[in-house]
Amino acid sequence: MVRSALGPQGARLNKGPRVGADYIPAASVVAGSLLALLPIVSRTGWWPDFGLLMLLGWRLLRADAWPAWWAAPLGFVNDVIVGNPIGLSVAMWAAIMIALDILDRRTMWRDYWIEWAIATVVIALSEIAHWRVAGLMGAEVPFNISAGPAILVGVLTFPIAAFIATRLDRWRLGR
Repeated sequence: MVRSALGPQGARLNKGPRVGADYIPAASVVAGSLLALLPIVSRTGWWPDFGLLMLLGWRLLRADAWPAWWAAPLGFVNDVIVGNPIGLSVAMWAAIMIALDILDRRTMWRDYWIEWAIATVVIALSEIAHWRVAGLMGAEVPFNISAGPAILVGVLTFPIAAFIATRLDRWRLGR
C-alpha cells in the first residue's frame, strides 16, 4: 500500500517546511521578550528574561535554527524592549551562543537533564550579570531579593520555554 494512503487526509507529504520557517525561532524570541511588557508590578525582580529562555530553548533544541550572529540583533531588540542598558543582552547573548557552540563541539550527546543543567548555569550567569550591572549603575539591590528569585523562576520555567520551542519547531517543519 502506498504510504500516503496510510496517513490522514490532506497530509503534508513532500511539501517541505512552512513559508517563513526560518523566521519563526527569531519571532518567538522577540515574543518572549515582549512578555516583559505585561502589566505585572512587583517590588522585587523575580521576572526572568523570557527572551533569553526562548533563545536557550531554541538553541539547545536546534543548533541550526539560526546563525550565531543573530544573537546580536535579537539581544538588541531585547535590550530595547526590556529596558536593559543597550549592549548588555547583545554581549551576553553573543557570548552564550559562542559558549554553546563550543559546548556542542565538545559533547557527543546530551539528554534533557544535561540541557536543563546547561540552561541553569546560563540563566544564573545572565541574572548575576544583570544584577552586577545594576549595582555598577548605582542601584541598591541585594542579591537575594533581585537575582535570586529571577534565577529560581527562570530555571523552573525553562522547561516551558523548551516545550514551546519544540512545538513551534514541529509545526514550522510541518511534522
